Amino acid sequence: MSVRLMVVDDHRLLAEALASALKLRGHRVLAAAAPSAGAADLVVSRAPEVCLLGTAMPAEPGVFDPVVRIKREKPQIAVVVLGPVPSPRGIASAFAAGASGYVRHDERIEGVERAMMKARAGEAAVAPQLLQDSFAELLNPAAEPDDEGARLLQLLTPREVEVLVRVAEGEDTRLIAVGMGIAPSTARTHVQRVLMKLGVGSRLEAAALAARTGLLDRAARPVNRVPAPAPGQTPGQAPGQAQDEAASSSGE
Repeated sequence: MSVRLMVVDDHRLLAEALASALKLRGHRVLAAAAPSAGAADLVVSRAPEVCLLGTAMPAEPGVFDPVVRIKREKPQIAVVVLGPVPSPRGIASAFAAGASGYVRHDERIEGVERAMMKARAGEAAVAPQLLQDSFAELLNPAAEPDDEGARLLQLLTPREVEVLVRVAEGEDTRLIAVGMGIAPSTARTHVQRVLMKLGVGSRLEAAALAARTGLLDRAARPVNRVPAPAPGQTPGQAPGQAQDEAASSSGE
């Protein structure tokens, strides 16, 4: 059965080739257009039964805005997205925008035709597993990494990260020194380096910045706890052992 359709793709050659192939199979192609920037206006004005909308970047923000516009103004038009090997996020975005299907660019013409027919009939024109993955992504979106937290974390050495975690937990210089097995002067140096690298002026500001950017979540790991020193024992000095002053001189 013939379908009245439009083909819209940023690559004019692809749009025209697909339109020609579908015409040969008996379908009525109203237009083969490029670029897709003005797709919504053209599709709304021509009102096809099905719109094949090509995109090279299905996961890019805003790429499916034309679909939203088409479905808002002409909800009877079925939109089938033509794209590359899809990610669940890209398919989820397409369906969230109102698309009726998703077909890979390398699909055979018979597959495109089947997708058109299913979309026109009101069915989801996408492989079942891809559809399942897309809705799982839509209902449980993966948390985006915090770029600022990642950037800040790269500025710190592993030792400084541990110091920051301890500062955020409210430990003072003495407890940091005991917990890490270093001299108080070395602990104080580490704290100052952390403040300088984070661009803050106090421990409170450092803790707040780390929490706000998600740095603490990224840095979270078990921290060894060392009991408070016995009377007469220097912080950071194991019982019966001399303190390793080399740590301080090496800037540990």
